[in-house]
Amino acid sequence: MINTNIYNYVNILDKAADAANLRNELINNNIANVSTPNYKRKDIDFESVLQAELAGEKNLSNAVARANKDLSILDPQVYTDNASLSYRLDGNNVDIATEEAYLAQNQIRYQMLVDLMGQEFSRYKSVLS
Repeated sequence: MINTNIYNYVNILDKAADAANLRNELINNNIANVSTPNYKRKDIDFESVLQAELAGEKNLSNAVARANKDLSILDPQVYTDNASLSYRLDGNNVDIATEEAYLAQNQIRYQMLVDLMGQEFSRYKSVLS
């Protein structure tokens, strides 16, 4: 975390990238446990946490500045997906095709976030030049 208002957007993007990285680890763990009896898939809830934190403010810059006051609020919550449900006889609820699709989606999201951070730093560099 960088403690100055100029980096508010970068700090939020950094938290989102951290969440995407954690989601990547969880999806890989889900894939690794596809054959483990009674294993339940895990995921994180970051998007709704971020949306709730930014809600209620008409100006995005003000909402981002408010969120930067305590970035620990934006820590993703790990949860067990459909813990009581299973469509397989062994009690496992991991579908490999779905997990691979989530993995591809998450990798694209992560690359986009890293690219956005790079663009922000390019803007700062351009202004300072």
